[in-house]
Amino acid sequence: MAAYSMDLRHRVLRDADGGLPSDELAEKYSVSRAWVDRLKQRRRETGEIAPRKQTRWRTPILHAQLGALEALIHEQPDRTLAELQAALHTPASLPTLCRTIKKLGFRFKKNRTRIGTRSR
Repeated sequence: MAAYSMDLRHRVLRDADGGLPSDELAEKYSVSRAWVDRLKQRRRETGEIAPRKQTRWRTPILHAQLGALEALIHEQPDRTLAELQAALHTPASLPTLCRTIKKLGFRFKKNRTRIGTRSR
């Protein structure tokens, strides 16, 4: 969703300075009351009313180690997540490591050729 225009921000704040309560401002300009309150608070605290720059997502914690992770899996496919984490010397959690492995295209699938051959 795009940020609200500067013109709208100026009109809302002009009416707010004129004494209109946040509820009426929100209804008049078809915005949420929370947005009006945040806009007023931001102007009060920082003096700015312009929309903040939208940032991209953070770089994944394992981004620099993807090649090493893939090599470790090809080298020994039956390593546990904890063993991979220790081999990479990474602060990434086990769930993060699991999601990264899935994004690389690896699956944790049982070997279908051995089903039914187990003795009971």
